[in-house]
Amino acid sequence: MTDPYKVLGVSPDATDEEIKKAYRNLAKKYHPDNYVDNPLSDLASDKMKEINEAYGEIQRLRSGGSGNTSSGSEGYGQESSLYKIRRLIQQGRYSEAEIYLEREPNKNTAEWHYLTGIIYAHKGWLLEGRNHIETACRMDPSNPEYQISLQKLSQGAASSPFNTSQTATSCSGCDICMGLMCLDMICGCMR
Repeated sequence: MTDPYKVLGVSPDATDEEIKKAYRNLAKKYHPDNYVDNPLSDLASDKMKEINEAYGEIQRLRSGGSGNTSSGSEGYGQESSLYKIRRLIQQGRYSEAEIYLEREPNKNTAEWHYLTGIIYAHKGWLLEGRNHIETACRMDPSNPEYQISLQKLSQGAASSPFNTSQTATSCSGCDICMGLMCLDMICGCMR
């Protein structure tokens, strides 16, 4: 990994508040939800991953390297189980991620609720997903990733910051009916 302080654009002697502010600004700028249906979405996703890793590394270093940092997406390093769950979600492996979340010993963190909410939203369980993401927002109200995801989910989008592909919500019952009517007309013309 490159120097995490350079990734965030801060000096190593920056205060914790300055580091957190730099992280939030970069997270707002590069959040993948801002790049849906954009050719730059993969680059934004990679940059967001780099930003999260850098912030997590700084937190780990400042906590004495114990790995016990604050909850939330920025509060863990690459080796934690929540990081592995995030990677599974990014790869679209929701069933595996859900299994690991169920095995997670500490289920009362903002990050656990957030990841559970993302998985539920992708399964089509929008109400349950929203409830978990709302819990994550209450537990960590300063996390921009949680806030943005809650806004997207409230607007009816079941997408997550980890996956910019279209979901089942992009096809409505009207689309199905219209397709069937067109098919019926085509079949009628061919008789």
